Amino acid sequence: MKKTVILSIVLATYAILASAQRVTQYTTTEKAPWVEAKTSLSAKAEGSIVASVDGTEQGITFRAWGTTFNELDWDAFNLLSRDAQDEVMRNLFAPSGDLHFTHGRVSMNANDYARSWYSCDDVVGDLGLRYFNIERDKRNIIPLARAAQKYCPTLQLFMSPWSPPAWMKINQDYPVSPNKYNTMDERQGYLLYNGEGTLDPDEMKLLGDRNGVFPRRLATQDFFIQDPRYLQCYAEMFCRFIDLYAEQGLPITKVMYQNEAYSYTPYPGCAWTAEGTLKFNNEYLAPTLKKRHPNVELWIGTFNTNRLDYVEKILDDATLQANVRGIGTQWECRENLPQMRQRYPQLRFMVSESECGNGSMDWAAGEHTFFLLSDNLGNGCDEYYNWNFILADNGESAWGWKQNALIQVDSKTRQPRYTPEYYAYKHFSHLIEPGTEMIAYAGRDYSKTPIVVFRKGQDLIVTAGNFTDKPATLSVKINKKYLNVSTAPHSFNTFTWRQ
Repeated sequence: MKKTVILSIVLATYAILASAQRVTQYTTTEKAPWVEAKTSLSAKAEGSIVASVDGTEQGITFRAWGTTFNELDWDAFNLLSRDAQDEVMRNLFAPSGDLHFTHGRVSMNANDYARSWYSCDDVVGDLGLRYFNIERDKRNIIPLARAAQKYCPTLQLFMSPWSPPAWMKINQDYPVSPNKYNTMDERQGYLLYNGEGTLDPDEMKLLGDRNGVFPRRLATQDFFIQDPRYLQCYAEMFCRFIDLYAEQGLPITKVMYQNEAYSYTPYPGCAWTAEGTLKFNNEYLAPTLKKRHPNVELWIGTFNTNRLDYVEKILDDATLQANVRGIGTQWECRENLPQMRQRYPQLRFMVSESECGNGSMDWAAGEHTFFLLSDNLGNGCDEYYNWNFILADNGESAWGWKQNALIQVDSKTRQPRYTPEYYAYKHFSHLIEPGTEMIAYAGRDYSKTPIVVFRKGQDLIVTAGNFTDKPATLSVKINKKYLNVSTAPHSFNTFTWRQ
């Protein structure tokens, strides 16, 4: 009897140890998504050791995944049957789904994926906000957010405008720069640079070479009218928007003053100088929020420029640092994340918008998104927002730009297709939950085979991409063992096990 008990204990101990070494690997290729297999830790490294962890690391705690609610997303969503709509929202927002999104982003007034330009108050001079409303949102944005809320009752929103109402801007129009897709007076093109040179027609070509710097030139004046009455009214608009969304059962918990202040857009936008940015946030938006909505966090952004000197000109302001909770980063700002995190350790960092692609919705777009997820999370962003999550056909906007989405809907067949970018997200968000820590990143020297290491309680998670034409093996040292990350050509991979 005694020998039997001892044998049982030995076998049970062996089973526990064996289980601790067993690693689950999930792999996605273009032809086979999310295939599960088993592997194990090894006593020796089979490839270059690109990361090493021993349990003493001070990680960066991840907070939330989210996406954006837009009018054109709503139109694509409505092409689906009711069953397909439920499937989409379950996959994106349900705790039992794939992506585990818990946050959403909305814009006050039109963004570039609205059907047309509009604002919540188009009555010129309405400084008392008598006619401020969200009636258009009630028809097109709020129903989409509620469809998500069905599967995520604790859904939270963050808000940033693309453009103030046209009457609050020096050009009295929604865009910043004129082109064939808008009706802005071409003569106003000189406003951006105060007549010093002409507009760059390639400024908003968001793919390809931008000479290493974006924007190539900085606006010389604020497009928002710098009248105290207008600035205070605009701050009050933020609060009124929060109030009206709360009445719809949708809590806005974060705001930012402007989307992409450095994109000089032919669609709704607003150029701000560093001086105008500090003035509005410090003297108007921060105190008004503190008085009216003290529980709503003010973040600064969204920064979409790699002009680090200009970003620091804003972020080094002590008053601003005291007023804001974090920094919204997107696009080129990612290039400076290591320096920014070192310079502003007290602030959180959010990816406020994923890059939007060119409407291809193909495997190459998925690989680029997998790298962006790796690089942003590996460099310390703790909240991550997708841009369009569902679009029809080639995702073309009202101003002629084709963009990508996680789910593509064929407008003829009304059938959804889950794109490679959807699975790029799944390889992260399905297992990386709030509270998970990022503890190691292989770095940008491995941009074709990026590896990030996460710790979730007793579990370790390793994400690994292979964007090359050959199998690749890299190693992660885990105490005295090694995870040999063997990946197929052009694949997304996630490894997970309990220590």
